[in-house]
Amino acid sequence: MPMLIEHIDAIARKKQRDVLAIHFHPATFYEDGCSYNFEKDPNRKRIISWLRKHKIEWQACGEIANENCMCWYLGQIYIDVQFDENDPHYQLVRDYLENPDGTMRNEQVIFCYLPLEHAMRNAHHDEPGFWEKLAESF
Repeated sequence: MPMLIEHIDAIARKKQRDVLAIHFHPATFYEDGCSYNFEKDPNRKRIISWLRKHKIEWQACGEIANENCMCWYLGQIYIDVQFDENDPHYQLVRDYLENPDGTMRNEQVIFCYLPLEHAMRNAHHDEPGFWEKLAESF
């Protein structure tokens, strides 16, 4: 059975809070010179292993939904940790992914923050039948 991958903005609306995600930069890891296989990306494997070791929940997620284009899945993951500088779980993830000055420890990995306010711009996507109706117009 295929895995259902939710858009990161849909996850934010479902959780009713700001959310965090990790994106992987495929331009720097090509399996055969022209295609990116997120399942073989050593950075993604290492981070998922670290998240599991620290019992931090995560799930695959898509980009912010866009009615005008569809992007293929490039291994992005939602991290179920609140964006709160005082939260020890957030501090643990942040300190693993970022240098003290806020730059990424690995330039092939991007730590992302999506405010609920921004995710709410796509709240109409949650209406029953929205995507099916949109697909009919293609």
